[in-house]
Amino acid sequence: MLINVINPHILAVKQNVRKPHIMNEATDTTALRKEPTQQRSRERVERMLVAARDLIAEHGSDAMKMGEVAERAGVSIGSLYQFFPDKSAIIRALAERYNAEGQTCIDAALLGVRTQDELLAAFSELIDIYYGIWLAEPAMRDIWSGTQADKTLRALELADGRASAETLVRTWQRLRPDADLDALSSTAFLIWQLGEATMRLAISVGRPEGDRLVEVYKRMALRELGALPSPLVGEGVAPKSRSDGGNGDG
Repeated sequence: MLINVINPHILAVKQNVRKPHIMNEATDTTALRKEPTQQRSRERVERMLVAARDLIAEHGSDAMKMGEVAERAGVSIGSLYQFFPDKSAIIRALAERYNAEGQTCIDAALLGVRTQDELLAAFSELIDIYYGIWLAEPAMRDIWSGTQADKTLRALELADGRASAETLVRTWQRLRPDADLDALSSTAFLIWQLGEATMRLAISVGRPEGDRLVEVYKRMALRELGALPSPLVGEGVAPKSRSDGGNGDG
């Protein structure tokens, strides 16, 4: 598995997970034309990814050129093409890595949640952690922009968003096993997508305004999470038919 080039803060989060989400080699090298098998090759690929990340942070994904990546990584252009057939492959490799690390954060935050209060507290902390990651890694915004220009990468980004939302859905189901699954899935997916959009917007504006935007999103998301009805008590009640979000009285 390649060395992690993402913010060390994520590594601190991973260390607190009892059963951490492990990125296997198949996941970590999906975008590679050729998988590096030797230590020297893995280090060379890592330098390529670090160089690409830094260039994207400085100039954006559109301006990144393969020759510049090779030059900054200290490798030949042929060596770069040996592992990455084009710029999209590099962007995909970086996007996959960020997405996998983000999933690790979600798993860590929601793993032990057993009550609604714990869910609200955990999700609030998760928002803060995720915002910190975006602030520390400005290239994430431009990597995301790069994925939107490629149909395959857009599909990858969407699939990762659904996977992240499913973690929230599973947590919700532990709290309310009788709730409508489609409603939970749609709500969780929208909450996650709005969160991603909020982070991109927040790091695009000044820090004070960005902080306010994230705080507004947090209030909205927690309000929606808190609206989840408590488990119903009693007989003769059809939970899945309820749509008023109340407490089940009447």
